[in-house]
Amino acid sequence: MGGIYEVGALAALDEAIAGFQLVDSDIFVGVSSGSLLAAALANGIAPAQLAHMLVENDAEEVFDPEMLLRPAFGEYCARALALPPLVWSALLHYLSNPWQYGLFESFQRLSQAIPTGVFDNRGIDRILRKLFSSQGRTNDFRQLKHRLFLVTTDLDSGESVAFGSAGHAAVPISTAVQASAALPGLFPPVRIDGRHYVDGALIKTLHASVALKEGAELVFCINPLVPFDAELAAHRKAGQRHHLNDGGLPVVLSQTFRAIIHSRMRVGMDRYKHQYGNADVVLFEPTRDDAEMFFTNVFSYRDRRRLCEHAYQQTRRDLYRRRHELRPILARHGLDLDVPILKDHRRSLLAGDQGRQIWLRSTTDALDESLDELQRWLATRQPA
Repeated sequence: MGGIYEVGALAALDEAIAGFQLVDSDIFVGVSSGSLLAAALANGIAPAQLAHMLVENDAEEVFDPEMLLRPAFGEYCARALALPPLVWSALLHYLSNPWQYGLFESFQRLSQAIPTGVFDNRGIDRILRKLFSSQGRTNDFRQLKHRLFLVTTDLDSGESVAFGSAGHAAVPISTAVQASAALPGLFPPVRIDGRHYVDGALIKTLHASVALKEGAELVFCINPLVPFDAELAAHRKAGQRHHLNDGGLPVVLSQTFRAIIHSRMRVGMDRYKHQYGNADVVLFEPTRDDAEMFFTNVFSYRDRRRLCEHAYQQTRRDLYRRRHELRPILARHGLDLDVPILKDHRRSLLAGDQGRQIWLRSTTDALDESLDELQRWLATRQPA
């Protein structure tokens, strides 16, 4: 879901910066699902093309998220084969001294037979190997025209590892993407050169410091996961407040994960200001009341289209709303916002009636928000 949102946001950012395309950036850093997008951008695949690959079914190259729902049968079998020896070992441990060792204590070692992941993520590697091996692209970090860093977490040490950096550039890009997006519990750790790697977001959220240490002076960050504020959403839309507890465990876990991610990210953003005072780090993310982002079913084709278009329109609105803040920042680096493009409310990322409907709803929301701002401003101008 975060990756789909990022594609829409990237497309809006790509067209809004006058005279510059994101694929021409010097450095790309990807974490978790963002690693797939960073690898694609580094290979010259523009955000608009990515949108068609991820959400359209008429593109020549299609990445279907449902591929991520295939059970990890290999992992299941490996763990099942380990069960009989573990049962025998636990039984011997208990019988050796039943008065000293409790039954549950002895059989606790059976937890080693629990699979480390529910779904099989090897399809990511297969699809990206094919994608990056055609049309002048590459699956080798060392052959890219631009620098690419895909951040993972070394499971045994708990340390962050940026594939693409010195000493970690021989790994295929597709395998590094698979490792960076291996969320523990959902996907098994990825074995690379005798070590196991999992999702890079476990240590930090953005890892913008990877680019800053390489000398980046202007860094665009997209964080798609923010905690949902049900009270704010109900107030803005004048609707019924959502009680997230009613959504069951998946919704509760989603909110918890977002809250942890977001709090760490804010700490990191403050640290960047102090450690890299000469660089500009610009963050784009959904609003806290964005129910469209929080409740979307990413495995629904219709919802993927809607979310991608929604992210595109929301980011366009954010760019226009922050134009007075952003234009001086961009000017320091010889760039500027294309304000006429941002003011063109007829623009839509996805073709068809659905794209136009999403654009119309987004335009209506923008008008409502502008009227609210005007009303608040008028209230402050009222004489005492």
